[in-house]
This record gives sequence, C-alpha cells and structure tokens, in this order.
Amino acid sequence: MKLKKLELYGFKSFAQRTEIVFDEGITGIVGPNGSGKSNIGDAVRWVLGEQSTKTLRGNKMEDVIFSGTKTRKAMGFAAVTLEINNETGELGDAYGAVVSVTRKLYRSGDSEYRINGKNVRLKDVTELFMDTGTV
Repeated sequence: MKLKKLELYGFKSFAQRTEIVFDEGITGIVGPNGSGKSNIGDAVRWVLGEQSTKTLRGNKMEDVIFSGTKTRKAMGFAAVTLEINNETGELGDAYGAVVSVTRKLYRSGDSEYRINGKNVRLKDVTELFMDTGTV
C-alpha cells in the first residue's frame, strides 16, 4: 500500500485546489515557516478520520476550513482526498487497485466521507484501514 496522491481544497491554508503526487522514491515538502507544511500532515490525519481538534491544531472542527484573508473570502467547506495504490490488496480486493478516501466538512457542521466516490460512514473508513498499521 503506497500513497499516490493527496488533494486538498479549502483545508486550512489551502484555499486553492492543491494536488500533491507521491511518485516512487522519496517526496519532500519544503518551504518557509508558516507556508502550510504541517497542514499537509494534518490533512492526512483528518481524511483518515481524526476527530480530535487538538491533534489537528485547532479549537473546533470548523477551524480546518479556510477562514479567508484580506483578499480572499472564506471557504464554505474543506475537502481532502487521499488516493492509495492498493495493487498489493492490503485494503481488500473489493475496492480495486486504487482506493480514494475523501472527507468533506461544511461550515454548517455537516460532513461526508467517501470511499471511491461512494458515501460511507466514518466507521467504514476506520474499518478499511484496520490492521494496516495506518490508523
């Protein structure tokens, strides 16, 4: 099981749709202080179902939604998609060679979880990664 891609939109400092592709070998993320490097790690934890706002370095879950700047208005939701290579079948054969997990949170407090585009529960996401050492 290997990470293929991480897509962020409206998550913390990522107001623009951002895609990070994890090619073979090592992928390094560098940048100055305050550029959002830690937010990438937070996004991975969040999409896998993290419920602790302290772990995500916030006070309430709404803090993961881009809150705006002087020149850009606040977003109405945050969405993160993690795409995983499942050619080895560690996540089960039912999902295919590529598994995508998405979490979306709206300012209203409503949220969605999806596996390969299908609406699921948080419990389903947790069960998907059970016994993989991921969650």
